[in-house]
Amino acid sequence: MRKPFLIILSALFLTPALAQTEGYSHEIQAVDEYVPAPGQFINTMPPYEEGDDAATMAQKCTAYLASPDPTERGAVCLGAYGGYLTFHFDHPVANVAGERDFAIFGNSMQTQMYKPEVVWGGSAEPGIVMVSQDTNRNGLPDDEWFELSGSADTDSIDALNPSLDWERRLIYNYEITYTRDGDLNAVPWYDNQGQQGEVPRNSYHEQEYWPLWMAQEELNFQGTRLPKNAWFFEKNKYNKQWILMFLDHGYADNRLNVDTLGCAFDLSWAVVPQTRQPVTITHADFIRVYTAMNQEAGSLGETSTEVAGAIDLHLDASIEAMNSYDGQPTIIRSAETPQQPKVLYQMGTLKIVRTADGTVKKVLLNKDKR
Repeated sequence: MRKPFLIILSALFLTPALAQTEGYSHEIQAVDEYVPAPGQFINTMPPYEEGDDAATMAQKCTAYLASPDPTERGAVCLGAYGGYLTFHFDHPVANVAGERDFAIFGNSMQTQMYKPEVVWGGSAEPGIVMVSQDTNRNGLPDDEWFELSGSADTDSIDALNPSLDWERRLIYNYEITYTRDGDLNAVPWYDNQGQQGEVPRNSYHEQEYWPLWMAQEELNFQGTRLPKNAWFFEKNKYNKQWILMFLDHGYADNRLNVDTLGCAFDLSWAVVPQTRQPVTITHADFIRVYTAMNQEAGSLGETSTEVAGAIDLHLDASIEAMNSYDGQPTIIRSAETPQQPKVLYQMGTLKIVRTADGTVKKVLLNKDKR
């Protein structure tokens, strides 16, 4: 879903140590991969032209996110669940202890129908962020990927209950397949949870929703699927709208761009996606964002993450680290896989759970979230 594009970077730039960082940039250098899922803004953000292929579409994404000409910039749409974009800086981003390391910007907005203290949401379309190191030194994003664990891993405890509706559950190791069903048609999908549906068409966007530079008839994506964040609010008969609620932290296109902390990511959040096993990494060479919601929100259509830029939040530290790597192992895995939060007791809206770190706490649920 597209929203008015506004991005404020100047307030987020840190003053670099000029002698050390001269010749390097806070901003993205290039997009390596653009593999969107079908959606209502695909082939338009950025625009497809006949003859384009994966390489030229990636170049268009680079211009959207990193062009020195501000008139060329825009937000890249990733489409429905799973669609992704991979990019890199002109240097590795260092993992600085106790700090968030980089920020990713989208086009999320606060709803104007309610104040933030009343309804904390608007147009959040959360995307999960992954990172990788170029361990084989070939300059390509083809090494192991790690997910940066976001707030839903602890905040969505009740969503881990398989007895809840499919839309409300946080699902790890999720897999979805889209099938092309001719030109200018809705795009059917099925997943590994026994669900099926379609990416519907609407009258606002008349172009083809399938990425036209991809010749294959099926697209398959795997990852973590976040729980539903879209709710329909009816303030009165004249004020009705779908609102996509903000998550606390750890997702792209989730918080407002002026919210530095909300848009920032810490490499210390890295986990193995399949097992949730924490890993310690010194730096990231490649960063990937993928749409993490599989939901529709009425007239808004499918939830699709947009990426509008990214910056290294501590360029000087990244360059210093790059110049001082000593060849030691840069990926250290924890000895144990953490346990998922376990429900110990529930009655009505009261739930007592044991979280991943062993802490036992009470959770009071709203009636509509039981």
